[in-house]
Amino acid sequence: MLYSELYGAYYNCVAGILRIALDHAPSLSEMEEVIRKKGFAESSASLINSLRNEEFMLIRKDGSTPISHDPSMPLTSIQKMWLKAVSLDPRYRLFGEPIEELDDVPPLFYPEDIDYFDRYLDGDDYSDPVYRAHFKAVLEAVREGRTICVKVPARSGRTKTVVFRPDIIEYSSKDDKFRALGVSRRGNTVINMNKIISVTPSEEDLQLPEARFQSNRLIEFELIDLRNALERVMFGFAHFEKEVIKQDDKRYLVRIKYDRDDETELIIRIMSFGPMIKVTKPSSAVNEIRNRLSSQLFFRDNKSSC
Repeated sequence: MLYSELYGAYYNCVAGILRIALDHAPSLSEMEEVIRKKGFAESSASLINSLRNEEFMLIRKDGSTPISHDPSMPLTSIQKMWLKAVSLDPRYRLFGEPIEELDDVPPLFYPEDIDYFDRYLDGDDYSDPVYRAHFKAVLEAVREGRTICVKVPARSGRTKTVVFRPDIIEYSSKDDKFRALGVSRRGNTVINMNKIISVTPSEEDLQLPEARFQSNRLIEFELIDLRNALERVMFGFAHFEKEVIKQDDKRYLVRIKYDRDDETELIIRIMSFGPMIKVTKPSSAVNEIRNRLSSQLFFRDNKSSC
């Protein structure tokens, strides 16, 4: 493991409580607040009792601590090497600048060491300074909750300006592309980052709806856990909201929520699992898979007869 358990939630909770104890005896509410922010609510009782009963010998009965310095957890060499490797990814520069403290640290691996075998080749150009400027402008609007004017190509071949308030930015590992989801005057709107021609501020103040960008479609399929199919499904569909119900030792019922724009990619990825997955709902998805399989069989039969 690259990151030791010493850097996990429990240790960060205790470190936060110790920082309070260096100033004054921490109250029960203060300790609970630290655990709520840095850890898990269900750990509150056991962790606080262990501290108060001096099991860890870090806080005395009177609430003081034998620790004399602010707790710190410096990174190990391999952690620094991993961070350096991450910072070399061209997508990293979309969100931040190079980490100066890692200038002399060798990376754990280089971007060219990774071979993507299931990804389209026409992904976004993250090295393009214009693309990066547009991305950072949209990202800043998301963080600050601002409305912007985005100029994009229109179907007529001309350009159009969309008054747009971005809410979230999504990434597709299959397409290797980013897109922004938000609202415009017409309602929920999706804009592909690589389609943006320009971004400028807007005087309008579009409001985001309460229930926005919730996945409004559901696909259900039966899964046979052979050749690590369950693990591969959990990894392959990790970014989708889903429910997995165990039927027996090898069979599972899986329900995945998705957005209409993701339907084609979702069906293609489901089909890649072959006989390990049987889609049962909705009927539109079942028919789409049948049509795709029929087309593949027709193409194969005609090719073999040539």
